[in-house]
Amino acid sequence: MSSKWYSKKWVTVALHTAVWVLLFSLPYLLRPAYNENEAKVAQPEQAHRMIFGWTMNITWVIFFYFNAYVLIPGLLNQKKYGQFVAALIFVLGWIITQGWLLYQLLLNPEKFKLGSHILFNFFIYLLIFASSTAYRLIIDKMESEKRIKEKENEYLKTELSLLRSQVSPHFMFNVLNNMVALARKKSDLLEPSLLKFSSLMRYMLYEAAEEKVLLEKETEYLQSYIDLQMQRFGKNIITNVNLQSVDDVYEIEPMLLIPFVENAFKHGTGMIDEAQITVQLKAEKGVLDFRVQNKYDPLSAEIKDKTSGIGLANVKRRLNLLYGDKQNLLITKKDNWFTVSLQLNLN
Repeated sequence: MSSKWYSKKWVTVALHTAVWVLLFSLPYLLRPAYNENEAKVAQPEQAHRMIFGWTMNITWVIFFYFNAYVLIPGLLNQKKYGQFVAALIFVLGWIITQGWLLYQLLLNPEKFKLGSHILFNFFIYLLIFASSTAYRLIIDKMESEKRIKEKENEYLKTELSLLRSQVSPHFMFNVLNNMVALARKKSDLLEPSLLKFSSLMRYMLYEAAEEKVLLEKETEYLQSYIDLQMQRFGKNIITNVNLQSVDDVYEIEPMLLIPFVENAFKHGTGMIDEAQITVQLKAEKGVLDFRVQNKYDPLSAEIKDKTSGIGLANVKRRLNLLYGDKQNLLITKKDNWFTVSLQLNLN
């Protein structure tokens, strides 16, 4: 992602330059206007005062950045407090000495008052020092927050990758068990099932590696998985599947919906009277509406749960990481029916 315009280096330099020019121009902008006679008399002295003033101004600018980028990072942050204080005293002495020398060379030495000169520069010194230190603290805070954000992003990427890698083997184990069951039955459906399994593996290897895939691809993946399961269970289970074609080109994270369907077949089959599974999907106006429902036996479900800890828990985590409050997942158990309802903002 490209950095925002206001974080670019040239914008920072231009902003700093504008602030300094405005700050040091204020005395000239706010002073009362001279009449022509006064201006003619004072013109040489004004030129000298301008040279004196801008030379001191440049010195203050140098001190500001020297403190912010050299003294604080190199001494204060390294807990070299004695050296830091000594450096500040040296800089103050240098600025006072420089001002005295410039005054002697450019202005009337007879009007120079050392006490007033020291006091005046000391207050400006404190102001510049305070401003520079505050500026450095703000920069350090922003950099710290940026590093924390980068670490969080890397952590999320790593965690999402781990969660996705956990879902895939879970699915593979289930499908391979389906193949074994068909082989034992010597079913004619084994060959088309292998072809479907091949297409699923192709999706997992190439499509699932992407950050997002077309919702249409994910829907085809779900349909193929359900077809394989139906070949395995046949008439032992009633399925109501309605995966509507989407009304736009939407994208979704791969392997996000399959754990709900896997869970339905895992807990909705076996020693269950009149086993039944319903899967519905539609996407309209940027919102995905996904619903999976299955009958289940509470006693057998508790036994199966001991070996199925990588399904719904992971998809809940992925949804929270990827969509935050742009998703609504509702899971209910009522009257031996397990229902998953998911609304997802695809925009």
